Parts: sequence; C-alpha cells; structure tokens
Amino acid sequence: MKTLVIILFGMCSFFAITQEHKNTPSEPYNLEGVWELKHQFLYNENNQVSDTVQNQNGYRQVKMYSKGKVMWTRFDPKDSNEWFGYGTYAIKDGVLEERLEYASGPMMKIVDTTQVFTFELVMDVNSYQQIDVDEDGHFVLAENYNKIK
Repeated sequence: MKTLVIILFGMCSFFAITQEHKNTPSEPYNLEGVWELKHQFLYNENNQVSDTVQNQNGYRQVKMYSKGKVMWTRFDPKDSNEWFGYGTYAIKDGVLEERLEYASGPMMKIVDTTQVFTFELVMDVNSYQQIDVDEDGHFVLAENYNKIK
C-alpha cells in the first residue's frame, strides 16, 4: 500500500510539473496573429516620448506573424506608392529581427541598404511596441500595435 501511495504521488507530481512546463513559454514574446498600427511615438535624447503621431485620413498599417514569417502592408491615401513586405522574423532576448525577402518597389530600395530590421520589443497580451534604437542606444521611434486577431 505504501508503495502504491508513493507511485501515485510521484505520478501526480510528474503530471503537475509537466503541465506547468507546458504552459510556461520558453520565450515570453508571442507575435503570432494579426496586428494593427495604433500610433507611433517619437523620442527625445532622454528616451522619453516627445510626441505621439496618430494615424490620420485613412492611414492603415497591418502586420501578420505566423510560424516565423512576417507580412505587412500599409495604406496611406496621401501616398501613391505601394508599401508591403514579406519575410522572416525571430525574437531573442527582447529583440525583434525582421528580414524581408520580398517587398514593394519603394520598400525594396530600403531593403537593398538594410538587410535586417532590428527593434527592441515591448509587449503584453494584446499590444506590442517595436522600438527603433540608434547606434548610441537612444530610442528614435516606436510603432505601437494592437492585436486584432
């Protein structure tokens, strides 16, 4: 009887530990889903938000992340250029890296000079910020997204 109790206790403990491990992500960031740009922050030299740029006049930007792939599109009624891109992404140590493989003409000109887009990532369940950081470690611009799907 004592052996049975020990075996049952051991199995329950193993199941509890397995379930706990299963529900604890190895990386706390999960961008899987569809995100829409809410607004952007501009920063001053002290890494403080100096201005908020709201989307205006039908401007819309959407990003989709799935299984290591990223796709985004932007519509600005004041800009006749098409803006979109597709590629891969990875998150490591709070840093988001996007590598575009294919993009619209104007974006391909940027991709020709910038192979990897790197951002500091700040996120919670339904929103995230991708913050552009300059070579001196100062915040420049943050794009702030809300999860829509």
